[in-house]
Amino acid sequence: MKLIQIIMFSGIAFSNLVSAQVFDVPYKDDAPTRTLLVPTQKAKAVVLLFPGGGGMLRLKDDGSSANFHTFMRSKNLWAQYGIDAVLVDTPYDLGNGRAHSRSIRDHQQRIFNVVRFYKEKLNLPIWIFGHSMGTVSVTEFVNGGKDQAALISGVIVAGTYRSASIDSGVSMPVQAIHHVDDGCASTPFSTSESIIKSRPSNSASQFVAIEGGVSEGDICGSKAYHGFNEKEPEFIQAAAQFILKNSAPYFLGRP
Repeated sequence: MKLIQIIMFSGIAFSNLVSAQVFDVPYKDDAPTRTLLVPTQKAKAVVLLFPGGGGMLRLKDDGSSANFHTFMRSKNLWAQYGIDAVLVDTPYDLGNGRAHSRSIRDHQQRIFNVVRFYKEKLNLPIWIFGHSMGTVSVTEFVNGGKDQAALISGVIVAGTYRSASIDSGVSMPVQAIHHVDDGCASTPFSTSESIIKSRPSNSASQFVAIEGGVSEGDICGSKAYHGFNEKEPEFIQAAAQFILKNSAPYFLGRP
């Protein structure tokens, strides 16, 4: 297992200085799945972050990336809520639109390996969070059967891709977040809404609409409303509060 330690500021307070770590999670005889763990003290949960587009962050050995994705910009905001954040990279381009590879067995097995790795390593409630095309990755995973669903405590989708859906038999907590002015044709507001409307009445679910911020460049890009540009604090707060509320049965009474 390859491990590289790097020092990063949480952006909250000097006392919350944390040591971020790059972990390469093995995958058969192929290239490993690179991940970046941004931990916090006395964490109550961990969230695995799956970016959109082709999914490639190209994380370097020092944990840096030239990718300006929403999850990269906001990775240090989770610490204030007592949540470990994990950025999940991919060694190959997953594609965009109809030509994507997010539902194939290879990609889903990589997600399974990453989830199991952090479940065993951290012994905390595991949440999976996908943005844009990343919502296909996480929804396909939770739809993959009881063995996979048993490993995680909940799922969050944001800027949901039009083909993403969650089976009615999935009863875990689900949150959907969408920007009201998201102009990307591939990620209509209605897709996030319908995911929550289709949840069983006895399961925890929440829909969050976010307004404001700045939109620049490609309307389907991370610097547009689609990417919650300059709304990252509100974006992460909404997700973090849902995670903590619905992980409570696990960590109540923990030191």
